[in-house]
Amino acid sequence: MPETPIIDPLVLDGATAPDRHHVLVAGGESVAFCAPSPDGNSENQDSVAIIPYGPQAAVFVVADGAGGLPAGRLASQTAVHALIAQLNQASERTIMLRTAILDGIEAANAAVLSLANGAATTFTVITIEGVTARAYQVGDSEAIIVGQRGVIRLQTVSHSPTGLAVEAGFLDQREALHHEDRHLVSNFLGTANMRIDIGTEIRLRPRDTVILASDGLMDNVHTTEIIERVRKGPLPKAADAVIALARRRMNGTAVEQPSKPDDLSLILFRKPNQA
Repeated sequence: MPETPIIDPLVLDGATAPDRHHVLVAGGESVAFCAPSPDGNSENQDSVAIIPYGPQAAVFVVADGAGGLPAGRLASQTAVHALIAQLNQASERTIMLRTAILDGIEAANAAVLSLANGAATTFTVITIEGVTARAYQVGDSEAIIVGQRGVIRLQTVSHSPTGLAVEAGFLDQREALHHEDRHLVSNFLGTANMRIDIGTEIRLRPRDTVILASDGLMDNVHTTEIIERVRKGPLPKAADAVIALARRRMNGTAVEQPSKPDDLSLILFRKPNQA
């Protein structure tokens, strides 16, 4: 277990090899992981960040550069660093975190647009302030908050045809994972019509686990399988278990299970001793 909370932002891009960190932040502990696709055919287009915002607050980000568009890696990195810059300014001016995040996402969108090369990225954010959490969603990276007994307390809606179909009740999650349109995404940073879904504030309970992940995890592992591995036990061990399953699926050939080699990014956070 780390002994000292981080002060500066931690950014991972898993450029050529898996990158994993276990840190203290916002009065809890977090594990961040980022790795390139095991197929070795392209550079990693994911970026993740843990951004402290005072002793009891933090911002968690997973960005997945659009693989079918140019410069996906540059897009995700640009977006993350634009958000960090905006949060640094907001912290100096003691701006409310919710306002700072919205301003930061808008700044990130403008920064990716300014690349002027057609690049785009998903952008999923969870903020922690004391014992409350809130999600901000752009694209199909996802966030989940789950209790120690496996009850889902929050799950973002993927901005994709299959994600919206699941939310509307037309598909179940297992069907969506195998759907031929699973790869399609309907909302990105780097577009003029980008939209931000803002979640309601969730009060964290003792031993709740916060999960953020790119589609490298969500397209290869069923939500129930993720939850069963991360809801309890030491956080690094939980992270390792779900990462190992995702990598096995990516390398597997079982017809009944998804197998979609992709970059893999994950952040877990748990605050065990809420007041």
